Amino acid sequence: MAFGLRLPWTRAAQNRAPAAKSWLPGAIAALAADTGARWSGRSYAALAREGFMRNPVAHRATRLIAEAAASVPWVVFDAGREEERHPVIDLINRPDPTGAGDGFFETLYGHLVLSGNGWINPVVAAGRVAGLQLLRPDRMRVIEGADGWPVAYEHQAGGRRQRFAVHPEEGPGLLHLKLFHPLDDHLGFAPLEAALMALDLHNAAMSWNKALLDNSARPSGALVYQPKDGGNLTLEQYERLKAELEEGYQGARRAGRPMLLEGGLDWKAMGLTPRDMDFIEARNGAARDIALTLGVPPMLLGIPGDLTYANYQEANRAFCRLTVLPLVARTAQALTAWLQPVYGAGLKIDYDADRLPGLAAERDALWSRLGAADFLTDEEKREAVGYQRVPG
Repeated sequence: MAFGLRLPWTRAAQNRAPAAKSWLPGAIAALAADTGARWSGRSYAALAREGFMRNPVAHRATRLIAEAAASVPWVVFDAGREEERHPVIDLINRPDPTGAGDGFFETLYGHLVLSGNGWINPVVAAGRVAGLQLLRPDRMRVIEGADGWPVAYEHQAGGRRQRFAVHPEEGPGLLHLKLFHPLDDHLGFAPLEAALMALDLHNAAMSWNKALLDNSARPSGALVYQPKDGGNLTLEQYERLKAELEEGYQGARRAGRPMLLEGGLDWKAMGLTPRDMDFIEARNGAARDIALTLGVPPMLLGIPGDLTYANYQEANRAFCRLTVLPLVARTAQALTAWLQPVYGAGLKIDYDADRLPGLAAERDALWSRLGAADFLTDEEKREAVGYQRVPG
């Protein structure tokens, strides 16, 4: 059964609107909008909302980096000797009394990916660092002195402001971890910000597909009015026709409903079809750009069309070596320099890369080569794989 469109000019004469001046310039009306692209903001809140909280690719890539980096075990050395029991080990393993160290560092690495900055506030009690507290990057502000260098950091939350000296007289000050920024001397650059265009493109493609499904899964078109005796629609006729189109044919529930046209109306499809626009490939291309910007091989995210690595194991090994370990090494060096004034110059915080599952193949190959090296002593082999010498 065909659902006809009752045209306003075919109704009874008594219901016909009085003649009015035609406001449409011709048989076809074209609506023009602003052709400039609209991009999301570059603030921490905008990147977190449009990326981590809305985009599945950015969310998963950020989680992969933060969770993988937080799972790397820490190793503490004092005067060149690995320590099994040390106050710094207890501090790293449980920086917050309410949570474990993995959650703390996962949040820290998430801050670095989404904002390029990470802030750690030491909780000092009885002359020692009893805990570590993370401060959200969007709540922090760098206060510059007359020479342009930072003199203090300001934290604002809940209407309350608190200042921290860059070099306090007692105890360690705030630890500011930042990624490289070519145009800012004091703040870091968020990796996700470099993928902002690809992020907006991916989100827009998904929104377009959703709107297409809501609108009967059909591309837009135009109703062309070409009566034999000429003339155009009046304003009232145009508004009534528009309302009947929206009520009778728009929406997913009315998908596939045939349209019966009369009175000089003709349907003309306008714009490109989804196949012509190729939104699927555009979306996959944007997803690859997001993953590559964050340093995650697209193969690990299930993005089709990426043949950079021969298999999943190689992609995982490259992810650990090129993305995870550099981030962990940067954090280890910063923590070492930050805590040395408290625990002595011999303190060194390092990480144990051998316990990463993604590097198991490299570890097995190294041990096989060292096992076959008859020209090395057992002590030299232990040192080559990162173990300390055993006296005697």
